[in-house]
Amino acid sequence: MTRTLDTERVLCEADELAERPSRGFLVGEGPWPMSGLLVRKGDRIHAYLNRCPHAGHPLNLKPDEFLTPDRSLIVCCSHGALFDIDTGYCIDGPCAGQSLVPIPIELIGGYVLLAEGVNPVDYQ
Repeated sequence: MTRTLDTERVLCEADELAERPSRGFLVGEGPWPMSGLLVRKGDRIHAYLNRCPHAGHPLNLKPDEFLTPDRSLIVCCSHGALFDIDTGYCIDGPCAGQSLVPIPIELIGGYVLLAEGVNPVDYQ
């Protein structure tokens, strides 16, 4: 049975994360869409809410800039907090011990999608 791609849930093509392993995304309408980030590490792709647990603001200043220069950690541009890519756990900075909020995703036919049943309103 062939599965139909729900284009409303598509965040990007997985290949888009090959050269630049992080990118932001917005889902939803109105003044407060869900703001998230995708990060590729090896063959795994992770999604998190683009919100620093310390200050509640976006992690990036520049579009799609979420990683340290060596691409080994997610970094908050404001306070320098460092987060593990695989878990979202803050290993250093003012929110050490806290974590980024994961967003469920799935890979289908080369595309990264919000997981079925994810409601963007729940991530505002």
